[in-house]
Amino acid sequence: MSKQKNNRHGKIRLWAGRTSTIFSIMLVLFVFGLLMFVEYHSYKATHEMQERISYQVDLNAETTEEEAMSLRDELLALDYVKSVDYISADEAARLFSAELDEDFLTLLDSVNPLYPTLMVTLKASNNPSKIQENRKLFEKEVNEYTNVDGITYHETMLNDLNLIFYKLSWILIVFVVLLLIVSIALISTTIRITIYSNRYTIRTMSMVGAKMGFITRPFLWRSILYGFLGATFAMILMYASIYIFNKQFHLALFHPRYFTGYALMILAVYVVGIAISFIATYFSVHRHIRNKSEY
Repeated sequence: MSKQKNNRHGKIRLWAGRTSTIFSIMLVLFVFGLLMFVEYHSYKATHEMQERISYQVDLNAETTEEEAMSLRDELLALDYVKSVDYISADEAARLFSAELDEDFLTLLDSVNPLYPTLMVTLKASNNPSKIQENRKLFEKEVNEYTNVDGITYHETMLNDLNLIFYKLSWILIVFVVLLLIVSIALISTTIRITIYSNRYTIRTMSMVGAKMGFITRPFLWRSILYGFLGATFAMILMYASIYIFNKQFHLALFHPRYFTGYALMILAVYVVGIAISFIATYFSVHRHIRNKSEY
C-alpha cells in the first residue's frame, strides 16, 4: 500500500516538475514575444513616418514641365530617394483653392503666384546619422540645379522622430537581452530540478555501463518537446492578448503587410524556446552524471 502511495506521489511530483518547466518556458517566451512585437511595430511605424515626410523642392517660374519631369527622373535615380511627385503651378492653385474653399485666383485677377514644385520622400533608415547624411546629400544635389529656388521640410519633426526611434530601439534591445539572460537562468534552474528528481535513474544507467549519449538522448528529446509546448502556449497567449488589444483600440495589427514579420517572430520564439530548453537539459544531465557525490 505504501509502495503504491509512493509511486503515486512520485508521479505527481514528476508531472508537477514537467508542468512547471513548460509553464516557465511559456511565461518567458510570452514576454520575449511581446517585446519583439513592440520593437517590430515601433520600427515599422517610424519607417512609415520617415517616408511620409515630404521635401518640397520649389522650382522657379521659368521652369517648363519638360524640365521639371527631367529633374524628377534624375532625382528618382538617386539611391536614397523613394518617390517624387510633380505638382504644376495650376495644380498647386487648385489644391490651395480647395483648402481655402474659395478660388483665390479671382482675387488676383487670375494671376497665379504659385510655382511648380516637386514633392520628394527619402527612404527610411535605422541609423539616424545615415538619415542626416542622406538629407544633406539630397540638399546638395538639388541646390546645384539652376531652376531650383529652395527646399522646404519639417526639420524639427524629422530630428525628433529619429531621436525617439533611436532611444526606443536601444531600450527594447537592452530589455530583450536582459530577458534572455534571466530566462536562461530561470529555465535552467527549473529543468535542473526536474533532472535532479531523476538522478538515481541516471546514476543507475551510468553504473550498468550506459554511454553518455544513450543516457542523455531521452532527456534531450523531452526538452525539445518542452520547448515546443512552451512556445506553442506562449503564442496562443500572445495571440489572444494582441487580438483583444487590437479589437479594443480598433487598430490594424493583423494587416497582411505584417504577416512576414509575424512569421519571423513566431519562428524566433520557437527557436529560442527549444534552444534554451535543450541547452539547459544537456548541461544538467551531464552535470549529474559527472557529479557522483550527489548519489
